[in-house]
Amino acid sequence: MKRIGVLTSGGDAPGMNAAIRAVVRKAIFHDLEVYGIKYGYQGLMEGNIFKMEVGSVGDIIHRGGTILYSARSDEFKTPEGQARGIQQLEKFGIEGLIVIGGDGSFRGAQKLTERGYPCIGVPGTIDNDIAGTDFTIGFDTALNTVIEAIDKIRDTATSHERTYVIEVMGRDAGDLALWAGLADGAESILIPERKDDFSEVIQKLQRGRERGKKHSIIVLAEGVGSGFKYGERIHQATSLETRVTVLGHIQRGGSPTASDRVLASRLGAYAVDLLLAGKAGRTVGIQNNHLVDHDILEVLKKQHTINEDMYKLSQELSI
Repeated sequence: MKRIGVLTSGGDAPGMNAAIRAVVRKAIFHDLEVYGIKYGYQGLMEGNIFKMEVGSVGDIIHRGGTILYSARSDEFKTPEGQARGIQQLEKFGIEGLIVIGGDGSFRGAQKLTERGYPCIGVPGTIDNDIAGTDFTIGFDTALNTVIEAIDKIRDTATSHERTYVIEVMGRDAGDLALWAGLADGAESILIPERKDDFSEVIQKLQRGRERGKKHSIIVLAEGVGSGFKYGERIHQATSLETRVTVLGHIQRGGSPTASDRVLASRLGAYAVDLLLAGKAGRTVGIQNNHLVDHDILEVLKKQHTINEDMYKLSQELSI
């Protein structure tokens, strides 16, 4: 293999640039040519491809977002769209592709692998919802963004003696809500992996009031439902002054933490190693601080699960 490509797809995540940098420089170190593909699979189909050099990734390790940009593409889900992408890979002589993104991005990589183009998936998503890895690129940065926001909201909640519902991202996964809620001492943490017990939430609020607690923080994962609707339910059930904050896309931005920069560098470089070893249709990850790789199809089949011990602890500490 002499020439590889790299693209980012789906939602952006802090640390993607660090992963791109690692792919490019690791590949060049091994005398490979590297081609960047802009705008994900849409850019691949359109031939938005350019050669990258060592200097192409200079001064980006600390930047959020992705210098290769990202886009979602329904067309690439079709056989015709995939054929267009393959035509561009052949045109540029790209023999292997590294895809940085989430499960949707991995599905595209799997389709290309099935058609004869070796692909390696690098998990980049703030949702932390990819199987086969303890953490995904961007999760730690997003988590710290959420924690900082909740810390500030708690000051206001205390000053005005209010109950706050804070809606965080995560799609159908509750990791951001669980970790942030535990780190910030939330009274209740509502995640899609657990049935919403509204009566228990109300009981906790009432017990807190009875012992003199005048404010409360409730962290709600977006996969559970609307924070505004949940806040209204709480107000109707308790008459407590309730406010709602939806953190939104602020969670995706910002300079990546040291943890995300190191993780992205390790995973990006490892993806190059796998291509050089002749592997295809694999995803890279980290488990117990060791680099691992798994069959991409098996990863896509597995359902995301939460850390049961952490969830139990959050329940025990929020009495």
